Amino acid sequence: MSSKNKIILVTGSSGFIGFHLSKSLLEKGYTIVGVDNENDYYDVNLKEDRRKILEKYSDFKFYKISLEDNLSLEKIFDTKNIDIVINLAAQAWVRYSLIHPEAYVQTNIVGFFNILELVRKHNIKKIIYASSSSVYGKEEPTSVPHEDNTNEPISLYAATKMSNELMAHVYSHAYGISTIGLRFFTVYGPFWRPDMAIAKFTKNISSGKPIDVYNFGNMQRSFTYIDDIVEGIIKSINYECVFEIFNLGNDNLVPLESMIEILENYLNKKAIKNYLPLQIGDAPGNKTNIDHSLKNLKRSPGVDIETGLRKYIEWYREYYFDK
Repeated sequence: MSSKNKIILVTGSSGFIGFHLSKSLLEKGYTIVGVDNENDYYDVNLKEDRRKILEKYSDFKFYKISLEDNLSLEKIFDTKNIDIVINLAAQAWVRYSLIHPEAYVQTNIVGFFNILELVRKHNIKKIIYASSSSVYGKEEPTSVPHEDNTNEPISLYAATKMSNELMAHVYSHAYGISTIGLRFFTVYGPFWRPDMAIAKFTKNISSGKPIDVYNFGNMQRSFTYIDDIVEGIIKSINYECVFEIFNLGNDNLVPLESMIEILENYLNKKAIKNYLPLQIGDAPGNKTNIDHSLKNLKRSPGVDIETGLRKYIEWYREYYFDK
C-alpha cells in the first residue's frame, strides 16, 4: 500500500515528537488522524501553534480527546479506516511523576490499554509506540534492547513505560499484532517542551537568570535531534516483525557542562550556574546503544549536538522574539 492510501492515527499529535512526525508523514503523502487532549501540563499555546501548522494540510484531521476517553476513541476507530497506530501520547517527565503519580497511571497505562484494545477489535495489524530510555534506570543498554535488564526503574514514569512494553508483548503474541516499542533518548529540537533542560537553559541564559545544574554538573545525555527520531519512527512503519523494541538515540554521549558551553557560545552569554544534587528519579547518564536499530532499521543519527543546538536556538529566537 502506498503512502497516498495509508491512514495513520498519531496520538499526541500536538506534542513535540507527534507534531514533527505528523508533519513529516503529511509531506510524504500519508493521511494523518491526530489525537491530543492539549492539556495544560505546559504552555497550551505551544501545542496549539503546532496543531495549527498541521491543520494547513488537507490530509490532517484532528480530535481533541484524551486516551482515557475510550468512548470517544472508539468513535474514531469506527469511522476512520486506520491502517497503523503510532502512540506518542503520554504524561511525560520523570520528576513530575513523583508529585502527580495518578496522571501517569491514567494516561500511560489505562490510555495505552484502551489503544491496544481498539487496535485488536478493529483488526489493525501494527502499532508503534513511544517507550523511553528511562526504563533502564541506572543500567546501561546492551546491543539487543528486549534482552536488557529493565526490572529496576527509578521513577513511576519509567515503570509505566516498562508496563507498556510488557502489555505490547502480550498483544503481539496473543493476537498477532505487530508491535514496535521505541525507547527515545533525550530528544530535542524546534518546538521543544519548555520544561526540558535545554529549553530552560536557553531561556535563563538569554535573560541573565541562573540555571539549575543537577548532580553538580556530573551528568551525561545522549542528546538526539528530532529529525533523527522522526526518521527512525518512519522506518519502523515498514519494518516487519511480531514484537520488537529499538533504542532511538544518538550514541555520542555529551556531558551536561559541554552542552551548556555550546549554548553559551551561541547565545554569547555566560551561564549563572546553581549547582544542585542529583534529583530523585534522575539517572546521571543515559548512554544509548543503537546497534540493533542500525542493523534492522538501517538508520543512524545524522545531527551532531552543535548543529542541533544551533537549529534550536534559531527557532527559539524566531518563535519567541521575532514574531
